[in-house]
Amino acid sequence: MRLSDCHNIDDFRKLAKARLPWPVFDYIDGAADDEITKARNTSAFDNVDLVPGVLAGVGQIDTSCTIMGRKSALPLMLSPTALQRAFHRDGERAVALAAEKFGLWFGISSLATHSIEEIASLTKGPKLFQLYVHKDKGLNASMIERCKDSGFDALALTVDTIVSGKRERCLRSGFTTPPRFSASSLWSYATRPYWTLNYIFSPKFRLPNLDGHVQEGTGKAVSIQDYFNTMLDTNMDWDTAARIRQDWGGVFCLKGIMSAADARRAVDIGADAIMISNHGGRQLDGSRAPFDQLEEIVDAVGGQIEIISDGGVRRGTHALKSLAMGATAASGGRLYLYALAAAGQDGVERALSILQDEIERGMRLMGVTKVEDLTRDRLRWR
Repeated sequence: MRLSDCHNIDDFRKLAKARLPWPVFDYIDGAADDEITKARNTSAFDNVDLVPGVLAGVGQIDTSCTIMGRKSALPLMLSPTALQRAFHRDGERAVALAAEKFGLWFGISSLATHSIEEIASLTKGPKLFQLYVHKDKGLNASMIERCKDSGFDALALTVDTIVSGKRERCLRSGFTTPPRFSASSLWSYATRPYWTLNYIFSPKFRLPNLDGHVQEGTGKAVSIQDYFNTMLDTNMDWDTAARIRQDWGGVFCLKGIMSAADARRAVDIGADAIMISNHGGRQLDGSRAPFDQLEEIVDAVGGQIEIISDGGVRRGTHALKSLAMGATAASGGRLYLYALAAAGQDGVERALSILQDEIERGMRLMGVTKVEDLTRDRLRWR
């Protein structure tokens, strides 16, 4: 299978699986417990149908929208995800360059493998930094100040990782950051020589946003589950979120909101946006899908705060359904991570091109010329 054989996001998943050692692939692909919520994140879109419109004169359409004060060429964001150099040697650099080429928002994680400063210098496109609140308050303050100094456009506080979900695939494979070879996985690494040689001969794997504060993940191998359970602040509450918003002073987003009540609290503390997200099904298995919760949250706070539906997006029509339900935009991580793992920047660009085509085609077939014209009267529940 080659990159040219990829015609949808699932094709990129298959190519990534063929090219990655199985512990690395399972880290991307896996989720919590029985992975019911991960599957539901995508299947939830099947419960709503699009209503086509005809004779609408769709020779010219406008797919752009404004997200958190910056124009986006598509109603789609690339969510922040950790450890990207484990999937491809170019990591966040490849995603940043692809996002800039397509005029899209993208985010980097606190656990990114390229630094805040490097990514900021690489692109002038809209950039979001995703903050994990660590027990080390000096580390939290350092990352916020570095983002300010580097000109990041928004800060997203992740609120759904007080403890780690039970990611059973990672428990079985022993996946850690940095990745390490184990007896059970050695054959998988040996039969993926392109990945293995790139990893061995590339610059040392690091989590540079943690420099000077945390050894785990860079100088000391640790599982993501152990990292979350030992390093992150379980005392984080709404006062913490309000204080971080004040310390940041810029566009502020809460990532991991799943209830209307929490959405109202986000409005109360002055957040500019929320990302309805269950962390890709990697935390609380059995929880609702973001798209399942979208209608209720839009009815509660729509017009008061921007609402981004994050997770499960595999098709351009998923983004269109999210907008018709009232979201500002849709976003996802695996939709580009599979492509990154499959073929680096070229893979991400091909994935984004496919999604762009799907969005444009879907709008034309629905008789919609602007994304703001996507409203609930274009949807029918099954």
